[in-house]
Amino acid sequence: MPTYQYIAKDRAGAEYRGTYEDIGDITSLRAELSRLGYVLIEASRAQAPSRLRGRITQQDVVAFAYKLAGMYSAGLSVIQCLETLETQSEKPALRGVIADIKERLQGGASLRKAFEPHKQVFSEFFVGMLEAGEAGGKLADSLEMSAVYLEKKAELRNKIRSAFVYPVSVGVVCLGILACLLVFVVPVFIKLYDRLHVLLPWPTLLLVNLSGMLRGWGGLVVLSGIGFGIWLAKGRLRDAETRRRWDRLKLEIPVLGRLNRLILVTRFVRPFAMLISVGLSVIDALRIAGRVSGNEEMTQISEALQKSARAGNPVGRSLEAHPIFPPVIVQMAVSGEQVGRLAEMLGKGADILDRDIDRMIGALIVKLEPALTLVMGLVIGLVLLGVYLPMFDYMTQVS
Repeated sequence: MPTYQYIAKDRAGAEYRGTYEDIGDITSLRAELSRLGYVLIEASRAQAPSRLRGRITQQDVVAFAYKLAGMYSAGLSVIQCLETLETQSEKPALRGVIADIKERLQGGASLRKAFEPHKQVFSEFFVGMLEAGEAGGKLADSLEMSAVYLEKKAELRNKIRSAFVYPVSVGVVCLGILACLLVFVVPVFIKLYDRLHVLLPWPTLLLVNLSGMLRGWGGLVVLSGIGFGIWLAKGRLRDAETRRRWDRLKLEIPVLGRLNRLILVTRFVRPFAMLISVGLSVIDALRIAGRVSGNEEMTQISEALQKSARAGNPVGRSLEAHPIFPPVIVQMAVSGEQVGRLAEMLGKGADILDRDIDRMIGALIVKLEPALTLVMGLVIGLVLLGVYLPMFDYMTQVS
């Protein structure tokens, strides 16, 4: 049976915190505490470690948000919505998360406190929208906008992944063909050239050395080195300064830098606009938007914008001080503040950036396809040239 953590008061008003094991549900816990002379204030199930939580995908969260928004808008209470979603969910991990949220709400927790332990699943933005919607009486709007945002975020991620499917596939095919040539084809020619006592040019010698390395322990050493390098890089990225440098580098690299900047600005501007539209303060919205952007450089910019907002500066002029924000976003913010429609104008600005991102991804794919095909042809052609070059020299000497 589950274990519950609770807060209760006695008849004198003194507050107590404790843990109750082997109790069926919160209703039973409330009755048991009442029998002992206590009044239950808040309760939540003690969270056991779950290995299934990582299996909740972004698409699962998007579907959950849309269903929750639709049912709540239809007049059901949040707990009724969660009970229905728990029953309908086909994934045990998601059912467990929904059950825990429902029990926290039944124990007296607010929406934010109920969802906060699972913000790695739903994102800090989603939790912030729930808090703002509950406090401002716009919960239905908050849920609907959260679902829209999560869907747009998932769509953008899928577009980026699909843009790199082709180059990654070509790279894998090219490496596979190259490995097959070095392991199976080159050794055959090496034996032939040994029998003919042909002097090998440097391209062929390079292939011979690479082939020997792959067929011996060298390949394992290289793979181990690559694996160690990846592990070391992941460890270094846990350091805040290293992560900040890496995030800054992603915004400055040729070709992809401008695309990364637009994506990052969209990830910041859209949640910021949605958060202030449901009543969250500008400073809190900037803080949450900076965190959900997923980039240390933007987090630093967000902190600077918060300082500027505390000093009483308008949002548009504060954005203008940071070159990462395109002029269209700055102008939308300035115009929005002038007419009192900042959230709406910033949302339209994010839509404009989304269309720019789509065009850039399409243009990038068009440029990558012939370039990668050419690179693949050059690599395989150089390998074949290295293999057959001694044969041409031998035929010239014989003739």
